[in-house]
Amino acid sequence: MNQVYITNTATFLPNSPISNDEMESYLGFLSDTPSKSRRIVLRSNGIKTRYYALNKQREATHTNAEMAALAIRNLCNNDNEQLAAIELLTAGTSSPDQLVPSHAAMVHGWLPETRSIEVVSPSGACCSGMHALKYAFMSVRAGDVTTAVAVASERASGLMRAEMFATEAENLSALKDNPYIGFEKEFLRWMLSDGAGAFLLSNEPKPNQINFKIEWIEGISFANKVEACMYMGSDKQSDGTLKSFMDYTAEEIAMLSILSVKQDVKLLSQNIVALGFDNMKEILAKKNINVDSIDYLLPHMSSEFFRSKIAERLDSNNNSIPQEKWFTNLSEVGNVGAGSIYLMLDALVKTKQLLKGQKILMAVPESSRFSYMFCMLTVV
Repeated sequence: MNQVYITNTATFLPNSPISNDEMESYLGFLSDTPSKSRRIVLRSNGIKTRYYALNKQREATHTNAEMAALAIRNLCNNDNEQLAAIELLTAGTSSPDQLVPSHAAMVHGWLPETRSIEVVSPSGACCSGMHALKYAFMSVRAGDVTTAVAVASERASGLMRAEMFATEAENLSALKDNPYIGFEKEFLRWMLSDGAGAFLLSNEPKPNQINFKIEWIEGISFANKVEACMYMGSDKQSDGTLKSFMDYTAEEIAMLSILSVKQDVKLLSQNIVALGFDNMKEILAKKNINVDSIDYLLPHMSSEFFRSKIAERLDSNNNSIPQEKWFTNLSEVGNVGAGSIYLMLDALVKTKQLLKGQKILMAVPESSRFSYMFCMLTVV
C-alpha cells in the first residue's frame, strides 16, 4: 500500500464577507418582517461573518459546481499542466445544483483543461466532504491513481432565500398564525454559508513545503439507532419517518417548503456530541493513540454553542484536549457544511507555524442521521 499525502490545500469563498446585520438584506425577509429568531441563534453560534453566492437581489452569482471548480483552480494555481495531471476527482456536498447529473460530473464540466477521468460524488451532508477525501485516499493508497483531488462545497444560500418559504408564510398569515416559518426551518437560515475547499492528494510529498501524511480515516453511522435529524426534499412524519418530495403534489411542495433544509433542534442537542465523541474515544483506543500526542484538534462545529459540550464530553471520556490545541475558523467563514473541514485545514496552514511530526485530528459530525468521520494527519 502507498503512503498518501495532502500536498496542497485551497479554498474559494464567493463575494465579500457578510455581517450578521446584513444577512436578511441578502436572504430576504419572511412575510416582510424581521426574523424573531435570528438574534437568538446568532447569539449562541458565534458566527460573525459568512459568504453567500448571492447578490442583494437574491440572484445567484455562482453555482455550487462552479465554486468547487474555482477552489480546484486555486489548488492547481490555475495551471493547465497541473489540472491535466489530475487522475481522479471526488466531490462532496449537501447542496448540489441539481439531482442529476452528479455533482462531481458538473464540477468536472467546469474544468475543460482536465482529462477524461473518474469522478465520484458521495451523497450526504457534512460527512460527504470526508467521504470524498476517503475515496481519494483509498484510491491513491491502493495504487489506482497517483494524483487525486478531493473537493467539498456548499451553496446553501439558494435554499435559504425568502422565496423558498413564501407560499408557506402566506398560508400561515392567511390563517392568522404567527407569520414566520417554524423554528426547525428558520434555525438553519442563520447557520449556513457558501464556499468550497479542495485538497490535492499524492503518493509522494512535495519537497521543501508542508505536507500532511494521511494516517487513517474512520467513519461511523448511527442511523440504525436514531431517526433523521436534518433533512431536505422530504418532511418528517409523526412516527419519525421521512416522506419524500416525490410523494407530494407540486402545490404541497411549495406550501410546506418541502425543498427547504430543516433540523430537529431537540434531537440535535440530545445526540450530536454524545454519539460522536464517545465513538472518538473508541477509535483512539483502537489506534492506540494518546490524546496528549495530538497537537491540533480541528472540530467541525455548526455553532460555538457546542464547544463547551464537546469539551465536557472529552473530559468525561478521559480524552481532554486543551482549548489552545483547538483550531476553527467558524466565526470568520460560517458553517460551510461539507466544506468546513477543508476550509479549516487550509486556514491552519496559512495561519500557524506547523512543524514536522505534529499530529492533527480532524473531527466531522453530521447531524442528518448522525454520522461521524475522523481523520489523523501527520505534518511531514
